[in-house]
Amino acid sequence: QLQLVELGGGLVQPGGSLRLSCAASGFSLDYYAIGWFRQAPGKEREGVSAISSGGGTTNYVDSVKGRFTISRDDAKNTVYLQMNSLKPEDTAVYYCAASLTWYGGSRSLLPSQYDYWGQGTQVTVSS
Repeated sequence: QLQLVELGGGLVQPGGSLRLSCAASGFSLDYYAIGWFRQAPGKEREGVSAISSGGGTTNYVDSVKGRFTISRDDAKNTVYLQMNSLKPEDTAVYYCAASLTWYGGSRSLLPSQYDYWGQGTQVTVSS
């Protein structure tokens, strides 16, 4: 059974950092592009960042550029999202998702392009 599990969410003060991880079980992430998405209450799910299989290409939504970094460790079957300089507007449930196809550009941040999803982890940025 293919499964993605997100870990690392929590409560952090503005300006703080968190590292989210997305671990796969039941399949190898080697050939999958991975995306990170978030959804705040009352808002649509938003693409945050994505990484191609092999890690050669990454993409970020403008609001997190320079603050968030996506990376992958295929030996550990895990993808990470390092989030620095967090802001209250980053508060949301964060999801990772996997796709066998890397579409590139803005398409890599579209939820519809991904086939497998984790259950999400809550990130709350508040003082």
